[in-house]
Amino acid sequence: MSPPEPESEPERTLIRPGREFEQEYRLDAREAGEFLIKLGEQLRDGDELIITTDEWELPFAFGEPVELEIDYEGVGEPELEIEIELPGRTDQKAPDVA
Repeated sequence: MSPPEPESEPERTLIRPGREFEQEYRLDAREAGEFLIKLGEQLRDGDELIITTDEWELPFAFGEPVELEIDYEGVGEPELEIEIELPGRTDQKAPDVA
C-alpha cells in the first residue's frame, strides 16, 4: 500500500500585464500598518513588488519616480488619504545609433 499523496495547495491566479485588477480591503489599523511596513521594505530594498493572497499573486516591476499624494479633508468628518503611484518599469533598451 502506497502512502497517501500530500494535498497540493491550489494554485494562485497570476495577475499579468494587460489585465485590469482591483481589490479593496477594510482592515484594522494594525493590519494595515503591517501591510504598509512590508510594502515599504520591498520599495526600499528592490525594484519589484510582489503582493500575494491565498488566491492571487501580483508581481510588479516599478520604475522612478514614485508619486506620493497626501490628501487631508478636515471639514465634517475628517479623513486622511495617502496614495502612492508606481510607474511600471520597462526592460526596453534604446536603439543603436549608427
